Amino acid sequence: MTEATAQPEAKLIGLCRRPVGMDVLKRARFTLLDWLGCCIAAQGSDVARAFARASRVPETEVMHAGLTSASCDAQQAALLLGALGNVLEMDDLHRASILHPGDAVCASTLAVALRADRSGAEVLRALTRGYEAAIRIGRVAASGGYTTFYNSGTCGVFGAALAAMDVMSDDETAVADALGQAGMMASGIWQCRLEQTFSKQLATAHAARAGVLAAELAMAGFPGARAILTGPMGFFQSYYPGADVAALTRPGDWALLEMSFKPFPACRHTHPAISAALDLASRAASAPPGHIDIHTYRAALDFCDAPCPTTPDQARFSLQHCVAVALSKGRPEIADFDIEALSRPDIEALRAKVRLHVDPALDAAFPQGYGARVSVTWADGTVDEAICPAAWGDPENPMDNSDLIAKFCANAASGRLRPDQTDRILGAVMDLPDAADLSALKSAFAMAFTPTPEETRCP
Repeated sequence: MTEATAQPEAKLIGLCRRPVGMDVLKRARFTLLDWLGCCIAAQGSDVARAFARASRVPETEVMHAGLTSASCDAQQAALLLGALGNVLEMDDLHRASILHPGDAVCASTLAVALRADRSGAEVLRALTRGYEAAIRIGRVAASGGYTTFYNSGTCGVFGAALAAMDVMSDDETAVADALGQAGMMASGIWQCRLEQTFSKQLATAHAARAGVLAAELAMAGFPGARAILTGPMGFFQSYYPGADVAALTRPGDWALLEMSFKPFPACRHTHPAISAALDLASRAASAPPGHIDIHTYRAALDFCDAPCPTTPDQARFSLQHCVAVALSKGRPEIADFDIEALSRPDIEALRAKVRLHVDPALDAAFPQGYGARVSVTWADGTVDEAICPAAWGDPENPMDNSDLIAKFCANAASGRLRPDQTDRILGAVMDLPDAADLSALKSAFAMAFTPTPEETRCP
C-alpha cells in the first residue's frame, strides 16, 4: 500500500466491505421494501411525470423504465428511481447523519443489479454496504448539525457509488476510484427547502445516477482521488470544514440497523409531535382544545413552522397541520395532505390553536435524538401533556416487521397496484436473502409495471 492509499478512505472502504451476516441481510430486505413502497406511492406524482418528460419516458412508465432493462440503461434508471423515494416524505432516515440514504442507495443498487446476473444476497449485501458508506460520511458531515448542504445528496452519492460498485466488482482499486469520482459529483444545497421546487428530488436522483456513473467510470479504468474525503481540498474540508472526521472510521455495528422508518407521510421533524398528539387524540375527539403547545428542537421549527399550508408539500412540512390531523382523526395518511384536506374547517380551527416552542433539552439532544412534547389546554382550563422522546419508527420505538409490511401494502395501494401485484413484489423481496437470482423480483416488477396496451405511450 502506498502513502497515497494509506488514507482514512482506505479504512472506510474496508469497513464498508466487511462480511455481512444473514441477520443484517434479512433486515436489509425491509429497508428495500420500504423504499419501493415510497416509490410506488409516488409514481403518479407531478415529480414523477416531470422526470419522465425530461428523460423522454412516457409519463405513466417511470417505474417500468427504472425497474426493467428494456427501455433505459442503469444510469437513467437510477435517475428515475432516485427521484421518487422522498416525494411523499415517507423515506427512511438516519438521525445522527441527518440523511435519507435509501433514496440514492436503493435506486443505484437496483438499477445496476436488475441489469446484471446477481443473487438476492448480493443485492442486499451491496445495499447494506452502500448505506454504511453514506451514513459514515454523513455522520461526519452532521457532526455540527445542519449546514447549507443537503446531506442526502452530498453524502448519498458516496453510498450510491459504493453499492453500485459492489454489484459490479470486488476489485479494491476500482472501489477506491469509484469513491473518488463520487466526490467529484457530490452536490445539493438547502435553498430548495425555502421555495416550492422539485429540487430535493433532483438532488437524490442525481446522487443515484452519479453513483452508477462513478462505478462505471471506475470499471473503465478511470482513476479517482484517493483522499477525496479527507484531503486538504477534499470533500470535508470543502463542504463541512471543522467536522469531526474521526467518526468516519469509528468501530460500530452496521449503520443500516440504526435506521428510522416513517409511518406518516410528513417530514420526520413532525413525527415526534404527531406521536405525542396521538396519545392525546382520544380526549380531543369529545372536548375541543382551547390551545395546543408543541415543544421540540429548533430544527423542527426551522423546517416545519407552516401555520396555514396551501399545498400538499407545505402541509407535509407543517407541525401545525400534522398535529391538527393527529388530534382530529388519528394517524395521518397520504390523503390528509391533499388540497381538499387542507381546507377542512375542523383542521383549520385546530391549526390556528397551535403554538410552537423550542425545548432546550430536546434541542440539545438533536440530531442524535428527535423528540417532542405536546400539551393541550382544554376549555375548562385543565391541561394534558404527552412526551415523545423517540417517535414511532425510531430504533428505540421501532415499527415491527408487520408494521413495515402494512406500510408497503398501503403505499402500493395508493400507487394503484392490485393486491396480487403487491403480493408478488412483497414475496419476491422477502425471499431475496435465499434467492439464487433476481428472476422472481423481475417477474413481479414486470407484472406490476408493464404498461397495458390501452395506456398512452407518448411522453
